[in-house]
Amino acid sequence: MLHHLLSIQWDVDPNLFHIGSYSFRYYNILFVLGFLTGYYIVKNFFRREHLPTSMLDSLLYTLFFSAVIGARLGHCFFYDPSYYLANPLEILMVWRGGLASHGGTIGILIGVWFYIKKYGPQYGFGYIWLLDRIAIPTALAACFIRLGNLMNSEVYGVETSLPWGFIFAHNGETVAKHPTQIYEALCYLLTFFFLLWLYRKYLPKLKTGVFLGLFLILIFTSRFFIEFVKNPQVAFEVNMSLDMGQWLSIPFILFGIGLLVYSHIKGKPALLPRRGPAPRTLEKKKKG
Repeated sequence: MLHHLLSIQWDVDPNLFHIGSYSFRYYNILFVLGFLTGYYIVKNFFRREHLPTSMLDSLLYTLFFSAVIGARLGHCFFYDPSYYLANPLEILMVWRGGLASHGGTIGILIGVWFYIKKYGPQYGFGYIWLLDRIAIPTALAACFIRLGNLMNSEVYGVETSLPWGFIFAHNGETVAKHPTQIYEALCYLLTFFFLLWLYRKYLPKLKTGVFLGLFLILIFTSRFFIEFVKNPQVAFEVNMSLDMGQWLSIPFILFGIGLLVYSHIKGKPALLPRRGPAPRTLEKKKKG
């Protein structure tokens, strides 16, 4: 009885509001909000480093569609390939749910590669340089997505007697479970603030690859350990010593470590050399 009283009853409608038959879900709104917030953060980065912000619209679209496609394909083929190969049309039904953060990360890595082919040589920045800047707001977007999972009452943990356990009544749960969505959201938020602090305070002293390397290590290490108290997402994970999320996190962590080592030994300066007046200065001259 005491255990039940100390728990948090969570029975939230995942829909914020309805227009006709269409419902606007917290998850979808938070997902889009993450990208829009990231757009303005990167815009400030570009202004600081004297790059034109006109190319950011293309970057926003590239990241959004790369992340959604990658996350959807990751969910389908990392977690339930036999079902989706037998029902390929359901791969397109994103509105039914099912996005994997590891797949989204891979999608972004691929999308940015194509983007760099068009804009990188023209403005003098490379693949890792741009990923360094994208990694910072991506940590914040990941926080928003996990809060969306919380509003959906999904991706939560195993039973707990801790006082902050959540009873996900919307799913018919009657005992408290670890709110792993909040655990992850807090880790991602702290990662965002740490990387943003490094960028603002120490950018001229750092080398290319530091931000991306730290992002991969911090995000996926926290994900790795939180998975120990998370419910299995699919049936085949039940008897695994490490679940699929943990196995998928290991390569990203190792890549992040390798990237930091490479950055220390051969990395170029993280701050681009100045290529003329800042875009804002140019705009003022045109008005005058």
